[in-house]
Amino acid sequence: MRKLRTLALLATIIFISIFSLGLQKKEDVKIKTSDPEANYLSYCSGCHGAKMNAFADRKWKYGKTSEDLFKSIKYGYKEGGMPAFAETFKDDEIKAIANYIIKGVENVDRYSFDEKPQSDIFDTENGKIKLVKIFDKAKNPWGMAFLPNQQMLITDKSGELHLANADGTSKIIKGLPEVRFAGQGGLMDVILHPNFTENKIIYLSYSKPHPTDSSLQTTAILMATLKDDEIINSKDIFIAEPYSKTKHHYGSRMVFGKDKMLYFSVGERGNEKENPQDITNSLGKIHRIMADGSIPKDNPFYAQNKADKSNYTYGNRNPQGLALNPFTGEIWENEHGPRGGDEINIVKKSANYGWPVTSYGINYNGKTITSITQKEGITDPIHYWTPSIAPSGMAFVNSKIYPKWQGNLMTGSLRFQYLNRCEIVNGKVIKEELLLKNIGRVRDVKQSPDGYLYIAVEGNGVFKLLPQD
Repeated sequence: MRKLRTLALLATIIFISIFSLGLQKKEDVKIKTSDPEANYLSYCSGCHGAKMNAFADRKWKYGKTSEDLFKSIKYGYKEGGMPAFAETFKDDEIKAIANYIIKGVENVDRYSFDEKPQSDIFDTENGKIKLVKIFDKAKNPWGMAFLPNQQMLITDKSGELHLANADGTSKIIKGLPEVRFAGQGGLMDVILHPNFTENKIIYLSYSKPHPTDSSLQTTAILMATLKDDEIINSKDIFIAEPYSKTKHHYGSRMVFGKDKMLYFSVGERGNEKENPQDITNSLGKIHRIMADGSIPKDNPFYAQNKADKSNYTYGNRNPQGLALNPFTGEIWENEHGPRGGDEINIVKKSANYGWPVTSYGINYNGKTITSITQKEGITDPIHYWTPSIAPSGMAFVNSKIYPKWQGNLMTGSLRFQYLNRCEIVNGKVIKEELLLKNIGRVRDVKQSPDGYLYIAVEGNGVFKLLPQD
């Protein structure tokens, strides 16, 4: 009897061991895939789109043959924001991904991202919304500002500033600075001075070429006076230091706070190891300056030797959304994580938001950047997205036109091409809704002085959101 029990126990142990080994083999199969489509979706779609929409009308700077793509994928181009995957894939896997991309590009016109929504009326949890296109002259609209006379200023990343009239006409503003239109750079945000009605002053953020070295560029803030169809009295009131050879992570969103100070974001320019945690430079920070460009003495690092005195926060990656919460007076920001880990933060004086010490994401090549998500002395995000939605412009709803959205935070998604709605309670996101699905890469969202929401969509135009009874 004892012998039978011993044999039964031994059989059970052997069965469990074999079963566990089988599970491990299945898990290995899931992780180590040679399927080029699966690898592309896992490692490439965050930047280039699941349906390769980023390759449409692309200028192939490094070539588009199978050999060119193999080299780009394997070795990367750091200055252009392309990571290297030599340690992630074998050569035959890289070749398969390259061939998969080539086939996809050949058929890019067949992909559904080119299929526009069938109607201009969209269902939401709180009723129907009609989209009305009010401007389509900018190929890549980046920022919007509302003038007192029902006109709008709209930036195009290519370097043009448009003045759009209520009757549908528009004109291009003259006198703009030279911008470095390459990679993620160009002409970006635009906002008005709090006393614009009296002084006609506007602010533009843009990627500024180095005056003597054409390989370098940086984020700059320009202040100018709008006069008829031109800007005059232009001057840079901020230039981020140091300049960089990379052409991505400029940040560049701007907003005025309740304190009448100008807050704006500067990305870490793709150099996470050196810039965001270093308060002696401008990169990977939220900045705070006066309307004339001078630096307030109550900035947190003003008295610190060698610190960049305009720094207000640090440890930021690439913040492309800034908004004033009209209910609390706080400045909120969103920023891009790598693969996953996009964040919403409340901007707090001297706060360290952790990048790259803490993160909820991993690197684009699949390697872990950090295993730490929380750490003493680092301010946690109030919300994060995994997978990454690639958030951009953001705005709070404070309008009777959308009564059921009152107090909600609207954020544009570049990656998944929709408008994100967050319900906020006591500074926390309690619910989300995906609006206007497949409308396109939503670069900016703003609420106009008369209470309507507007979105800027890359390659599509600027739209007004009209509730339908």
